[in-house]
Amino acid sequence: MRFENLRVVVTGASRSFGRALAVGFAHLGAEVYVSARTVEAAERTRTEVVGSARDRIHAFGCDLSRPAEIREFAARVGERTDRIDLLVNNGARWLDGMDLESASDDEIVETIESTAGGTVLMVKHFLPLLRGSLRPDIVNMVAVRDAEGASASAAHEAFWAAKSAQAGFADILARRLRPSGVRVFSLFPPDFSTSDPRFAEWDGVNPEGRAPDEKLTTQALFECIVYAVEQPRDCFIRSFHFEPR
Repeated sequence: MRFENLRVVVTGASRSFGRALAVGFAHLGAEVYVSARTVEAAERTRTEVVGSARDRIHAFGCDLSRPAEIREFAARVGERTDRIDLLVNNGARWLDGMDLESASDDEIVETIESTAGGTVLMVKHFLPLLRGSLRPDIVNMVAVRDAEGASASAAHEAFWAAKSAQAGFADILARRLRPSGVRVFSLFPPDFSTSDPRFAEWDGVNPEGRAPDEKLTTQALFECIVYAVEQPRDCFIRSFHFEPR
């Protein structure tokens, strides 16, 4: 139980990397407060967890493009705990298309608001709970931001705008919160696989044994976050940048 008593908030936790984070931290002993666009989606993450870790996951609905729902999410978590030790800003809306005109105005605004605006508001409303912790950390899942990468062919311009805004916010936030002891770091991986931490494929994985064309794994990204969180408080890791093999 490496993270017994650690309190973790994860957004966008109904699938893929967000779900893996929630399950992974719960199995390490943390109390995990997960959100998804609907409470039903977040609840699926909790009910699919194996063993006693299920009881350490708490599900909430929160549409990150809606400020009122972010405020309510923070308030409801605050009713359950007096602190948060780790906030993971993972939730974001993906928008397909290389043609700027292919997406509606509403889709463009929602993409930017949920990713950039949602990240800013999550930090704003969870800061009081983070300041109640002796070991407060914020993780921003900036993800595939390099427009020259393999995913560039599928992502809409609004997605790149949102990710760039998120990265800029994380950078200034790290500088401004550092004196208060709140560490902020970001992950910049390329496209990666979404293996599930419940399964045996997470056991005994050797990154050096991967074939050259294999993707970065969810486990590797999770272990980077675990590594950073476990560092002494005078160690500030600003970001992890990954490149395809």
